[in-house]
Amino acid sequence: MIQLLFALLAAEAALALSLLFRTPARRLALLALDRAKRGRGPVMARTVAATMLLVLASSGYSVAKIRRRAGELGQLTPTDQVLASRHLLEASLMGYSLFLGLIIDRLHHYIRELRTMKKNMEAVTKQSRTLEEAKLGGAEEIQGYQKEIASLKEQVQILKDQSQKKTEELKTAEANSVALQKQSEGLLMEYDRLIAENGDLRNQLQSIDLRMSHSDWKKNL
Repeated sequence: MIQLLFALLAAEAALALSLLFRTPARRLALLALDRAKRGRGPVMARTVAATMLLVLASSGYSVAKIRRRAGELGQLTPTDQVLASRHLLEASLMGYSLFLGLIIDRLHHYIRELRTMKKNMEAVTKQSRTLEEAKLGGAEEIQGYQKEIASLKEQVQILKDQSQKKTEELKTAEANSVALQKQSEGLLMEYDRLIAENGDLRNQLQSIDLRMSHSDWKKNL
């Protein structure tokens, strides 16, 4: 029993030391503890711990009983001394073993939590970097859009100026067309008047010719 407790205590001490320092043995120890805590492992560990507590209590009761009997007799017999020392050693070994088991469990738990926190921190850091890159890319895209909008505004302004010039030219052309139309109407009226005057002159000439021919005819008679 004592040899088994010494072996258990040495194994627990080695396991606790491997968990304290970052070495390849630490990874193996974590894997072993992870597998041990799966399935029925926690139930078996609690059963063993409860059994050891019962044995520890029994050893403590035996030591107290021996001392009480020594108080009644006045001194311990060699057999009682050996038994008391044996029970005390077993109780001490079992107490140390339970204490180391609790330390190992807490170390394993805190190491796992620390690794989870590191992974979460790395994920948050990557996400923040991605967001910053996205913000920078978005700012560059916004600047590009702003430049495109400015160039489009300039083009729109140029087109407006051209449209205004074309409108003014069109108005000028319309005014010139109206003036030419009025001028052509005046020319047509003048042409009609000249034709009418020409007709009057022809009529007058014809009447003069008739008179002259009539007067010549009278002279000949």
